[in-house]
Amino acid sequence: MPHSIYPSTSRKSRVSPLKTVALLSALAPALWLAIEAGLGLLGARPLNEAIHQSGLWSLWLLAVTLAVTPLRRATRWSRLISIRRIVGLSALAYALLHVILYAWGQHFDAPHIASEIFARFYLTIGFIALCLLCALGATSTDAMIARLGAQRWSRLHKLVYAAAIASAIHFFMQAKLDVSQPIAMAGIFALLLGCRVATWRLGDLSAGAVASVGACAAVGTAIGEAVWFKISTGVSLPLVLAANFDFSYAVRPCWFVAGAAFLLWIARLARPLIVGGGAPSGREKVDDARLNSNQAAALRLKI
Repeated sequence: MPHSIYPSTSRKSRVSPLKTVALLSALAPALWLAIEAGLGLLGARPLNEAIHQSGLWSLWLLAVTLAVTPLRRATRWSRLISIRRIVGLSALAYALLHVILYAWGQHFDAPHIASEIFARFYLTIGFIALCLLCALGATSTDAMIARLGAQRWSRLHKLVYAAAIASAIHFFMQAKLDVSQPIAMAGIFALLLGCRVATWRLGDLSAGAVASVGACAAVGTAIGEAVWFKISTGVSLPLVLAANFDFSYAVRPCWFVAGAAFLLWIARLARPLIVGGGAPSGREKVDDARLNSNQAAALRLKI
């Protein structure tokens, strides 16, 4: 069974439980959205709700895509990298569904849609994010890795962080009243980017590095939320910051970021249980030694 047709199979044509779970998990939100639409459970404005849900799932899957590398670094479970392509392409699929549903709401009037994209900045940012995701999706195949070379391919796919930032800005700008979800998502993206930077600088993702990056991301999220409320409503910074410790109404975004960091920290502590004492895997040795791109590509294609 060709790998390009059956993403749930390994490169040795055996069924991969990990890939199968990843694929089914990525399909589940679309199935649930279809069920909700069929049963009339999407509320008074079903199309708008479907647009919102598809965009939100695209963001979450993009976050999971970015989380694969920090998790692999934390646990040194090399096989985890095998699901990144499935999750990343799923994020692109939900983004495309998001745009198709939006175009449906605009009666597929291409000139009007184009004018809206150029006239509304949040749509412009969203369109840029979509273009970046499409470029990454189009170059995600083994053939494109071989054609571009592992080093150029790796540099190109660092644009996923630009796509994440643009997506978070788009999500934030289109939010009308409650910006909790966009701020939480931005904080999670900051956490994952911080973990990547820590890995680049330290060569490994230690438990201490995860804790430090997580604390900075959570505090930064709280401060960012407070600054936004100060600018938009005039509420004082101390009052908004104090609301992070009042759980009677809602859990504030910084705690979701802290929770994500805690899970990553637990995964890092569990490394000895996963790899038997934390010895680097073959792939980690390649990464840590920074071997040439051809060797890295050869090892990548074997995973």
